[in-house]
Amino acid sequence: MTTELIDNGDIPAAAAPRRFPHAAVWLDHFHAIIVLASADQQRTLHVDTAREDPRWHRKSGQPGPGRLPEDDELYRKVADALEANGSPFLILGPGTAKHDFRRWLVRHRHQLAAKITALETLDHPTDGELVGYVRREFRRLDQLGIE
Repeated sequence: MTTELIDNGDIPAAAAPRRFPHAAVWLDHFHAIIVLASADQQRTLHVDTAREDPRWHRKSGQPGPGRLPEDDELYRKVADALEANGSPFLILGPGTAKHDFRRWLVRHRHQLAAKITALETLDHPTDGELVGYVRREFRRLDQLGIE
C-alpha cells in the first residue's frame, strides 16, 4: 500500500490516470483520507487542513454557533484528487463533515458530485481498515450492479 501526504494542493502524478476503479474519501473537519483501489493495488492519500485551532464545540469556550465553517481548501484538494482519478466514490466519515463536503461538491463541482455512490458513517479507521471497508463495499455494489 502506498501512502502519500498532499500538503501543497498538488495531486500526485500516480493518482492522475484512471488506474483505480474504486475510490473513497473519509473525512472529518481537520483531515481527509482518500483511498484509490483496484483488484491488486491501492493508494492512500492524506490531506490535512490548515486550520489552527480545532476547538469549536460549544463547550470549548469559543464564541459562535459551535460549528466549523466549510474548509474550501481541504475540500478543493480532496475534490481535485477524486476528479483526477475519475471513478465513482464513497464519502465516509464520523460526523457532519461528510454532509458538508457533499453539499460543497453539489455547489462547486456538480459533475463530480454526480459520481457519489454512497454517503456513510464510519468512525476513525486505520488506513488498512479503510481499504478493507472500501473493497467490501464496492464488491457489494458491484454485485448489485450499481456503479
